[in-house]
Amino acid sequence: MPKIFPGRMTHHHEGELIVFHIGMRINKLWRPDLWLPVLRAMGPMLIELSKDPDSGLLGFTPLFGRNGPYIVQYWSSIEKLYAYASNRDAAHRPAWTAFTTRARKAPGAVGIWHETFHVERAETMYVGMPKAGLPTATEHVPVTPRGNRARDRYAAGRTGGAEH
Repeated sequence: MPKIFPGRMTHHHEGELIVFHIGMRINKLWRPDLWLPVLRAMGPMLIELSKDPDSGLLGFTPLFGRNGPYIVQYWSSIEKLYAYASNRDAAHRPAWTAFTTRARKAPGAVGIWHETFHVERAETMYVGMPKAGLPTATEHVPVTPRGNRARDRYAAGRTGGAEH
């Protein structure tokens, strides 16, 4: 069981921060031959990225939403995210090629999506929680008196109200 932090916690991060959401939607449940390979493709990519400390992936959180599974990823730079996506020797390129080949054979059976955010400023606060969200990918620190209010933590920018 993950460690629960009973106090008020926030995150601390210096430098560029990219948040990348990527997900899939199963549109034709009766076609697992088309959507199961898409679902299975993400694991090897996350393992590959996690094993390489220079990949730029800081952390990730798998989630399940109204439209299906998705992953929130935290990256150290947009250049590293794009470099991974276009690297012909990495797991992403063959997975993308396989997806587009399958998608042409049965359009609309499975959908994929992604969104990329460059984070200029972020405010976080967690109480009675294990590490979640930004603190899983950045530094997890207690809220200081200077960061008692959300407005103050947001004004502090990436430091999340922590005194560093």
